[in-house]
Order: sequence, then C-alpha cells, then structure tokens
Amino acid sequence: MLLRAYGIARSLVMYYGIPGKHRRAMRLYGEFLGPGDVAFDIGAHVGGRVRVWRRLGARVVAVEPQPDCLRVLRLFFGRDQDVAIVAGAAGTKPGRARLAMSTATPTVSSMSPGWIKSVTKDSSFARVQWDRSVEVEVTTLDELIAVHGVPAFCKIDVEGFEADVLAGLSRPVPALSFEYVPSAHDASMEALRLVERLGETAGGYVYNYSPIETMRFAAPRWLEASELRRQLERIRPRGRSGDVYARLRRAGD
Repeated sequence: MLLRAYGIARSLVMYYGIPGKHRRAMRLYGEFLGPGDVAFDIGAHVGGRVRVWRRLGARVVAVEPQPDCLRVLRLFFGRDQDVAIVAGAAGTKPGRARLAMSTATPTVSSMSPGWIKSVTKDSSFARVQWDRSVEVEVTTLDELIAVHGVPAFCKIDVEGFEADVLAGLSRPVPALSFEYVPSAHDASMEALRLVERLGETAGGYVYNYSPIETMRFAAPRWLEASELRRQLERIRPRGRSGDVYARLRRAGD
C-alpha cells in the first residue's frame, strides 16, 4: 500500500507540480481545442491533460484502466458533467485484455508485452518493475466516437499500445498525439504509419514533436511525415522520448 501511494504521489508531482507547465500546456493545446470541443484522453492517468482541456472549455472523455488512477480522476473530476471517465482501455477491438502494472512508476504500466521487452534494454527503465497485473475492459476509438462524437483532439499515451489504439479508429480526426519512445522506435513508427493512412482520405496530416513533458514543439513549423521520421532518427540515439503531434493539413501548409 505504501509503494502504491508513493507511485501515485510521484505522478501527481510530475503532472501537477512543475512550475510553468500548466501555462505551456494551455498555449500548446489551445492550438487544437476551444470551448465546446470534444477531447479524448486515452491513457488519462491522473488527469493532467484533463485539467488543461477543461480550462480551455473542452468536453473531455478520459479513458484510464489503472484502478488507483481512476480513483484520482473521480476525486478531481467526478462531479464535472463535462468530463466522462471511462474505466478501461482502448484497443483494436472491444473485449478484455491484461494490463501489466508498475506500482512504483504507474506512468509506464502497459498492455504491450513487446514494448515492455524493448524498453527493459533502455538504461532509463533499469529500475522499473512490472510487479502486478489486472484484466481490464477494452473499447475502441470508433466506439467512443459513436457515444461522444468526433474529438477535435485525441491524445494517446498508452506505453507501446498506441498502434493498437489507432487500429480501432476508421476515420481521421482533426488532430491527435501519440507517445514516441526511442527504445521502442519500431512500435512508434507503426503508429505513425497508421496515422498517415487515416489521413489519406482527408488531405493528409502534418506533424511536429514535443520532447517529454516540455509542452513545446521541437520544430519551428509543421513537418511532412518523411521530415518527422528524419527528426526522430536524429534524436533516437539520445533516448529522449516525447509526443508526436499530427493535425490535418490546412491552407498554407
């Protein structure tokens, strides 16, 4: 119990306790979201993004499988009628699946055994232990859209399960993000390939990259997919994870 409390406290400090982070996040997500928009937070964890998006006036669908994180979400947002908390995960198809959990570092709990195997070779994950597991309900992005509407923005941060989540989406959304981890480069590139395919019917996506939790874009302009791949290849040896952002192409891109 003490270790579980430590893990959640660590997450709360990471997502709520860094000075200036909230302001940077407001600026970044303000490019995608405004009052009345719908936002999907797939892997909501303790709700750091939910807080920002509600400040922007968006209605939020927060999907989270970890029981301890769900308790935090319900404590912080359970009375907010514009936040729908979905207990479970998103994936390729509805059903049930097993989530491997890290008690001390719940941010890296994952439904992807292959991702866990990849990142254990990374020195930054050397002390991480996936010491318990739980079976969770799985929905799809298509099912969430059928219930809540098309999101203006969809964040996917599910520790290597991003491609599985995207495989459950059959239509492009205006903008999205997914996590990139250099030690699991191939899994991230599969997610990018799926995003590219989704965008083919809507003029295509353009891309940017934000190093982990900086809430700032690394590139001064939006990139083509080929340019993003080259950028990620350059940062790959440094082992700096972060988030890939994609938005549908606009006039002038």
